[in-house]
Amino acid sequence: MSTVTSSRRTAPPPAGAADPPRRTGRRQQRIAATVLLTPFTALLIAVFLVPVGYAIYLSLFGEDHSGLGFGGGETVFTGLRSYLAVLQDPSFLSGFGTIALYCVIFVPTVVISALALALLLDSGLIRLRRTSQMLLYLPHAVPGIIAAVIWLYLYTPGLSPVIKLFAQADITVDFLGLHTVLPSIVNIALWSGLGYNMIIFYAALQALPREVIEAATIDGAGGIRTALQVKVPIIRGSVVMVCMFSLIGALQLFTEPMLMNQATPMVNSRFTPNMYIYDAAFRRNNYGLASAASVILLIVTCVLSYAVTRWSGRRERRA
Repeated sequence: MSTVTSSRRTAPPPAGAADPPRRTGRRQQRIAATVLLTPFTALLIAVFLVPVGYAIYLSLFGEDHSGLGFGGGETVFTGLRSYLAVLQDPSFLSGFGTIALYCVIFVPTVVISALALALLLDSGLIRLRRTSQMLLYLPHAVPGIIAAVIWLYLYTPGLSPVIKLFAQADITVDFLGLHTVLPSIVNIALWSGLGYNMIIFYAALQALPREVIEAATIDGAGGIRTALQVKVPIIRGSVVMVCMFSLIGALQLFTEPMLMNQATPMVNSRFTPNMYIYDAAFRRNNYGLASAASVILLIVTCVLSYAVTRWSGRRERRA
């Protein structure tokens, strides 16, 4: 006796039956992504890539004067000569030394201070939090050049009411001296940027899940321990972002020392790399040298930003 087993084979669906919906969905996603990225891409090209390309182009050319130099200059291709001149200029290298010392003072101070204020606001120990946020953020709304003029008035002997107040107590203070001019510049930048960075940290803290904070409280963690061991590690991404933005801003330091250049001899015309670029372009009319210095500053900024990003990524993977 034989058993005959019959199997029913289900015919596969046509090849194009399920494809049109998938293709349509992917096409819509690509169109949406293109529409959303087009404004950013256009701004990136117009505001960043085109100026960088033009600066690189200018850095490869220079003006040569024939004879005794009485005639007009001739624009010639100089290659990397401007880059070598910038890297061999002691004033440009000393400007990077000044910026390095400025970063060592400014970046940790602004990050720690802003984070401490944000933690205080988030803890509820400070009353009238909205008013406090507004008052702390208000200096950032003041244009940088106006803030520098205000502080320069407070730093200038004979005009400053602060110096007069110290003088009444037989205390001599020179905010524009050799060893105090850089901390004075740091104070101006700190006054302007503290509230802005505090808002970033406070927004990140407000997004934390409340159950995590409640769990830490139930486990017996106090306010300081909760802030340092629970809140800060969770918002590590915001801390890294503020550190990177503060570092980039520090490398572009220009407004404050440029105004102080008129009030104290301790700040010369090439005090920072940006001031060196301004001096080369608009005082010495050497656009090739200024462009080369700009490209070098851009490379240093990108390298440091990449280093901070890689360092933070390794810390997160270890954690």
